[in-house]
Order: sequence, then C-alpha cells, then structure tokens
Amino acid sequence: MNNAACLSLFRKTAFAEGVSTVILFLIAMPLKYLAGMPEAVTYVGWIHGLLFIAYVGMLILAAGKLEWQMKRVVIFFLAAWVPFAPFWVERSLRDEPQRA
Repeated sequence: MNNAACLSLFRKTAFAEGVSTVILFLIAMPLKYLAGMPEAVTYVGWIHGLLFIAYVGMLILAAGKLEWQMKRVVIFFLAAWVPFAPFWVERSLRDEPQRA
C-alpha cells in the first residue's frame, strides 16, 4: 500500500469512527434510556468498538508508513477517546498528500 492510499484509508476510518460515536451518543443511547431499547446500544456499540480498533490499527500503520513523530501519534491516539475529535483528525489530514 502506498503512502497516499494508507493516509486515505486512515482518514476514512477516522471519519467512520467519529460518525459511529455520534450515532452511539445521539441515537442509540437515547433509544436505550428513553425508549427502553437496549439493543440499540448493543449493536451500535459493537460497531463503534470495531471501528475504534480499526482506527487504532490504521493509526499504527499510517504512523509507521508515513514516519509520523511520536507526538502526533499520541495526539491522534488521544483523539480517539474524545467525542468528535476523530473529525478533527480527518480534517487535519485532508491536505497531507500535498505536503508529502
């Protein structure tokens, strides 16, 4: 996989992980607590967990392939734990191929 493809896949994964967080917090959790539908969190939470693992895996792959500094890797890793921060990660990498 070349650098541009790796970066593109990481950006897409970051965006998907961010969307799954929004769906979990704004749709699935209200359905669980306000409508008595705990299965909403079960399924969306499971998908969110897989996307989180994919995000971290792609972060490790991209960091190695693109030779990112450890500070950047740590910031991007911490962003995975903050709601809506994966959108910032994706946005911050939009013009990365032009810098490479």
